[in-house]
Amino acid sequence: MLMEEKPRQKLESLGKLLVGDINSGKNPKFITAARTKSNIVYDSKSGFLGLGRAKEERSFINVAQSKRFMQTVAIAAKCHRFLAENLHTTIRGLFYQLKYSLGEDIDESIFSEQSESNPLIEDIEVALDMKREDLNLNATRRGVLAGNIKVIDRFGGERTEIDCSKQGRSGWSIPSDVDNDIEFVDMTAKYVLIVEKDALWQRLNEDGFWKKENAILITPQGQATRGTRRLIRKFADMHIPIYVFTDSDAWGWYIYWTIKTGSINLAYIGKEIATPEARFIGVTISDLDKYEFLKKLTIKATEVDLKRAQEMLGYEWIRQHKEWVTELERMIKSKIKLEQDALQGPRLTFVDEYIREKIKNKEFLP
Repeated sequence: MLMEEKPRQKLESLGKLLVGDINSGKNPKFITAARTKSNIVYDSKSGFLGLGRAKEERSFINVAQSKRFMQTVAIAAKCHRFLAENLHTTIRGLFYQLKYSLGEDIDESIFSEQSESNPLIEDIEVALDMKREDLNLNATRRGVLAGNIKVIDRFGGERTEIDCSKQGRSGWSIPSDVDNDIEFVDMTAKYVLIVEKDALWQRLNEDGFWKKENAILITPQGQATRGTRRLIRKFADMHIPIYVFTDSDAWGWYIYWTIKTGSINLAYIGKEIATPEARFIGVTISDLDKYEFLKKLTIKATEVDLKRAQEMLGYEWIRQHKEWVTELERMIKSKIKLEQDALQGPRLTFVDEYIREKIKNKEFLP
């Protein structure tokens, strides 16, 4: 079955199920996995967050659910049209496509706020075991890549070949959808390096770090989007080592953990976007013991920083690694943090040396 046919068929099957219920005099309904916090589980064997077995039923003849049921069907119908027309939009665009009145005599719209439509898109993703990108819905695009790899992008009726080693200072902008009508070829890199901040990515790109190291250099520009995390997962499937380089604080470390295990909010697509194989190269509080100059470049951690670190200690998938418990507890006790930018203290190119040394000596955190 062709990838582009599968989402349409799933939507059509849902529609036939609902019509069948109506024709049989039954209450039209569909079942979806519960996306509640209590139904999020960490699978230690697979290494990522996912949904448990709890289910939720959405039915039409239910005062509490009838409006949401109608809204969900409207979203499914609109996405079916997007697929039939081979057109894409954002979840914001979908909201405006459906922001209209139910009729001249009814003073009510299908949706009044996007906060109503967003969770229903997720309901459809879960119920039909698809990602929103498969429904021609694009999420936020953020993230940049440079390295020895080519991208074949079949978009807008055209085939474009993009050489990511020839994108200059800007790099290749990672799209929301890295699965449909897109292909990655001629991958020769030895490893993938994820750099939290765009400024450090630019520093390494200017140095030609990825050329010298034969690496793929990615910056998610902060917290990684769905598209960037999905791309990292695809690279891991090519059996390429994944290394992550962030600030030494709870926020930078959490960026790593969302790449590694997935996130609570996106647990329903955990297996698609989590990369348990990822390893953390720094920055760590332990680096203060090895690099004397860093002791003069620490920053005082705020109460918010410390609270977030304490929360991370409560996550079982982090707590099972004694190395991470040590790092978090040391940060909380010392009340200091380190930015990856501090590695430019001795000289701008020291960042390159730091990364090479960590990888060469396999100085990773799990």
